[in-house]
Amino acid sequence: MDHVYQLERDCADAWPAVVDEPLGQWRLRAAGGFTGWANSALTIGDPGLPIEAALALAQTFAEGHGIPAAAHVVSGSPVESALVTAGWTVDLGHPGGAESVVMTGSLDGFAPPAAIPVLSRPPDDWWPLAVGAAEPTRAQRRVLTGDGAMGFGIARADGRVAGIVRGAVVGDLLHIARLAVASSHRRRGMASGLLAALADWGRRRGATRCALQVAEHNRAAVSLYAGLGCRPHHHYRYWVRA
Repeated sequence: MDHVYQLERDCADAWPAVVDEPLGQWRLRAAGGFTGWANSALTIGDPGLPIEAALALAQTFAEGHGIPAAAHVVSGSPVESALVTAGWTVDLGHPGGAESVVMTGSLDGFAPPAAIPVLSRPPDDWWPLAVGAAEPTRAQRRVLTGDGAMGFGIARADGRVAGIVRGAVVGDLLHIARLAVASSHRRRGMASGLLAALADWGRRRGATRCALQVAEHNRAAVSLYAGLGCRPHHHYRYWVRA
C-alpha cells in the first residue's frame, strides 16, 4: 500500500483544500463543500489513535467547518472494516459516483504539443467551464489555483472558450484535472489537444508521469486516458455516516 498512499498524498498536494489539518498520517480537509476530494478525511496510514476515535474527530472537524462528514478511503485498505464497525457506509449518492479510479501513465504517451496556451493563472473566461459560474467562490479559487506549479489550459474557437484543463506539478508528477470541452466542440480532438499542451507544460517543469481521478462509470473519460497510455493504479470511495 505504500506506493498507493504516496500517490494519494501527491494528489492531495495538487488539489489543496482551504483547511488541511493532520491527524497522524491522516489529513482532515475542508473547502466549503467544493469537491469531495477537498472536503473529506484522507484516511491513509496511521491516524495515531484508534480508528473509531479518529473518525469521531473527523466528524467533529467536518461539523466545525460546515460540511458533511466524509472519509476518502482507498478501496481494499484496512480502514474499511473499521468504518463498517463504526457505523459508516459507502456514499452511493456521491455526485461523482460511488467509486473512482486513479489512473497513471508516462507523459511519453501524449501527443506532440498543441498550439493551446497553458497559463500560470486562469483568465476570467476560464472559470465558467471549470465551475459553472462566471465568478468562482473563495473555496473554488483556493482549490483550483492553490500553490506551486499550476497550469491552466484554455482553447478558444470563434472568440469563445471551447475547452479547458487544469494541471499541477508535484515532484515528477503531473496531476490532471478539470478537463472540460463545450458541447458544441466535442468529438473534434480538442480534449486531446488540451492534454497534449498540458503534458508539454508539465515536462518543462520536471514531470515525467501523470495521475488523474475518473469516476469509474465515466467510460468515455477512462477510454480517452487509456488511449494515452494511462492505466488504473487503484480505486477509492467516499464513506459517510450511515
